[in-house]
Amino acid sequence: MIPFFGASVYDAPAVYEKSSPIRFIKNVKTPTLVIAGERDAECPASQSYEFWHALKTLSVPTKLIVYPGEGHLFIEPKHQADRMEQTIAWFDKYLKH
Repeated sequence: MIPFFGASVYDAPAVYEKSSPIRFIKNVKTPTLVIAGERDAECPASQSYEFWHALKTLSVPTKLIVYPGEGHLFIEPKHQADRMEQTIAWFDKYLKH
């Protein structure tokens, strides 16, 4: 993430902390669908589990889906299709009138 933040987390941890979603978790009230690839190196699945667990603890409607073998970009067509179906179902549940 050096190109985005301008330094590594080891050299500038405050820059990373300032942008960390978990830092502001108590502000989240919106139902949140968390989708992750099991092998994502950019946004590790462990961070998705942490975010999802925090939302559940704070009683924010949430759902976590982790696709096995996928990285940051999903390659498997069945995972791509399922991700789209899950997203549409989530929006239908929380945005449709």
